[in-house]
Amino acid sequence: MIPAPDARQLPVDRLRKIVHLLRAPGGCPWDREQTNESLVPNLLEEAYEAAEAIQSGDMHHACEELGDLLLQVVIQSEIASETAAFTLDDVASGISEKLIRRHPHVFGDSDASDTETVLKKWDEIKAEEKAKAGKSENGVLDGVSHGLPALKRGQKLQKKAAKVGFDWPDVAGAFGKLKEEVAEVEEELARDQEDQAKLEEELGDVLFSVVNVIRKAGFDAESVLTKANAKFVERFGAMEEKLVSDGKTLENSNLETMEEAWVAVKK
Repeated sequence: MIPAPDARQLPVDRLRKIVHLLRAPGGCPWDREQTNESLVPNLLEEAYEAAEAIQSGDMHHACEELGDLLLQVVIQSEIASETAAFTLDDVASGISEKLIRRHPHVFGDSDASDTETVLKKWDEIKAEEKAKAGKSENGVLDGVSHGLPALKRGQKLQKKAAKVGFDWPDVAGAFGKLKEEVAEVEEELARDQEDQAKLEEELGDVLFSVVNVIRKAGFDAESVLTKANAKFVERFGAMEEKLVSDGKTLENSNLETMEEAWVAVKK
């Protein structure tokens, strides 16, 4: 039996020690088997769960989920330290130095009176850093991660393009493009023999255009869809309860009956 680290230590130091012991001989078999790569799904899942908790407004739950996310950073760093790749201190030092470099208006002599100026300066400093590291981007969109969720990546691609002037002047222009793309889907669906590859492409254009409208309207596409999903789940559950109260079930109800219940709970 391994004694648990003393609770009188600084919380982050105690967490780091716990993770170290879990990975050490005599520790947890599951933890010892993990690699940086095997834990990537856990990292993504915990990030989404933390975001969901924050959006719910339940700060106690958010604190718990952020702890789960912090654990993923600590264990990734612990595994990397075993091959001398980097340590948790390296991670913390790196992000500290980056924050200082990218906020010269706070920690230096630069001026930035509004958010737009701050973001512009941030991008300039980021580009300088990449150039010094020999990682200069060949194109405007090269720096947008392929690992992002599709909606989030689409919006970031559009924002990057907008920074060099490739953008609609207002949301009306983006909405006009959306209607154009929807018409092309309708045209494809009306064909006697659908070209599935073409239909998929056109549907992708519609989705990308929807993201563009959301962006031009000042919203985040991922958040907008998350809220729409939550609304659908709530209304579907209410519809199901309405059917049960009427002596029916989903299984013995047709679409017309379900639609009537849906409209009733919506009102």
